[in-house]
Amino acid sequence: MNNVSSKTLDYRSTELLKKKHLSITESRKKILSIFLETKDALAHGDIEKKASEKFDRVTIYRTLQSFVEKGLIHSIPTSDNSVRYALCKDCTEGHHHDDHVHFVCSNCEKTICLDDVVSPKLNLPQGYNADNVQVVIHGVCIECS
Repeated sequence: MNNVSSKTLDYRSTELLKKKHLSITESRKKILSIFLETKDALAHGDIEKKASEKFDRVTIYRTLQSFVEKGLIHSIPTSDNSVRYALCKDCTEGHHHDDHVHFVCSNCEKTICLDDVVSPKLNLPQGYNADNVQVVIHGVCIECS
């Protein structure tokens, strides 16, 4: 990565952290930069590898939890009961608006947010209130086709 893109990522990370009223730390800037650099959803282990040995598992976990709570990233459950994370578009603290479909490629195992494909509205029985609807589609992505 060249200095210009590194400076740009640093600036964008700092501005997003300020916007979400989070303190600006090296770990938060680095982890947020990782999300800004990739289009795919990331597992905790992916973030650990990309962050190098600079930050321990607990720091990364706490940072991810803070980002979810503040509406910076959203979590995506996987079929193996793990979680992946992706940047939010227009979420706010405590309320995620990421009502798009997630696609999991059975070949390369990437999880991709399909922002233009909206989760269907469901008519739940009376007395049931959905906080979050997650639609995950499994198949072969465009890169593996």
